[in-house]
Amino acid sequence: MTVLTCFKSYDIRGRVGEDLDADMAYRIGRAFAHVMTPQKVVLGRDIRDSSPMLQAAIARGLADEGVEVLDLGLCGTEEVYFATDHLGAGGGMMITASHNPIGDNGVKIIGPEARPISQATGLGAMHDLVAAFDFGPAVTVPGKIRSVHVRDAYVDRVLSFIDPAALRPLNILVNAGNGAAGPTFDAIAAALSDKGAKLAFTCLHHDPDASFPNGIPNPLLPENRPVTGNAVKAARADLGVAWDGDFDRCFLFDENGDFIDGEYIVGLLAAAMLVQSPGSKIVHDPRIMWNTQRIVGAAGGKAVLSRTGHALMKEKMREVDAVYGGEISAHHYFRDFMYCDSGMIPWLLVLDYMSRSDQPLSALVAEMRAMHPSSGEINFRLGDPASAVAAVEAQFTEGADIDRRDGLSAAYPDWRFSLRLSNTEPVVRLNVETRGDADALRRLTDQICQVLAGFAGDGTTAGQA
Repeated sequence: MTVLTCFKSYDIRGRVGEDLDADMAYRIGRAFAHVMTPQKVVLGRDIRDSSPMLQAAIARGLADEGVEVLDLGLCGTEEVYFATDHLGAGGGMMITASHNPIGDNGVKIIGPEARPISQATGLGAMHDLVAAFDFGPAVTVPGKIRSVHVRDAYVDRVLSFIDPAALRPLNILVNAGNGAAGPTFDAIAAALSDKGAKLAFTCLHHDPDASFPNGIPNPLLPENRPVTGNAVKAARADLGVAWDGDFDRCFLFDENGDFIDGEYIVGLLAAAMLVQSPGSKIVHDPRIMWNTQRIVGAAGGKAVLSRTGHALMKEKMREVDAVYGGEISAHHYFRDFMYCDSGMIPWLLVLDYMSRSDQPLSALVAEMRAMHPSSGEINFRLGDPASAVAAVEAQFTEGADIDRRDGLSAAYPDWRFSLRLSNTEPVVRLNVETRGDADALRRLTDQICQVLAGFAGDGTTAGQA
């Protein structure tokens, strides 16, 4: 059977016209209906030029199997998550390539209650049906395709995490990156005002634009951060927020325009959620974790380790009934949001935490940075990733506490590192952290980087999660 390269471990993505086109999208719609047997499916899309075409083809494929299609139109991935659960649909599909290159697109797929779907739980079977193109005839009476509007209900859910009237008057710079975030943010901002919040917003690159005139929105890349940081300083804002294309991730900047690394945002959100839910469990990924574990313990919660990845994080959260889960890559998951990730809830919670503490964001993270300095994620594109990891293990793990649940982690009393192989490309991801020793962090990071660089193929790239 033909292997379709656009089918990945947890989603579908590829180059439009090469890996993914209208015919492929139609088949995907029919395959989803065959495998999941839903009565109705929520369907949304991002701003990319190809998204309306792919969405229409998927809708036609679903309808030809008798499925009712609930069309959200332009929206964010988390709005598909919410609508799937809110409307009691049998699944949801979001047409998006998030922060991928402009010629790419894809489909994020979920089941009932916004539960993730993997190769083992349905995506593999869909692949086989799409490859075989063996569905039989379409139904005699196709399913209806109709527009639905649930944004007001979605906004109510998002704002349920805070008390808008209790927020301090603050000035916030928001950068939608010309992706899908702008209209949804506008609805949230209007509702905040209606509920008594005294916030001032400065909007940057706000209008959705498929040409992405200011570049593909991916604030995680260091080279993309200055535009938001500089705008924060120019606006004299108290906080900067930037989103990726489908806004399931948000990235925060303090009042000085400085980017806040993901592990410190996880720590802040863990503290914020434990104020609301004392004694609760907090799930975190293993890449950089000491700061999170310290904060959770001090707040009386319980930190629970999960392997990296949205499906694994959500599964672990459901297993232990965690109130919040966070990854350093800016995916933040909330029990009361279907255990799903949101790019809108985090910045609201940080505003709430800033209001409660009456401190600027820089002060809230200063202690974290001092107590647990970290390297940030450094990516190496290597010719032989496995041999590179083996070389690091041979040189840097003697006497360490080793954990192989998610790549290679080695911990000493005062420092640790994590190495993970990418599932989809020849990339090794390195993270290093110490207990309060910035000099040791730089030295040890440099030493490990030198070993990995010896196996480099096309060089290194830093900051891409």
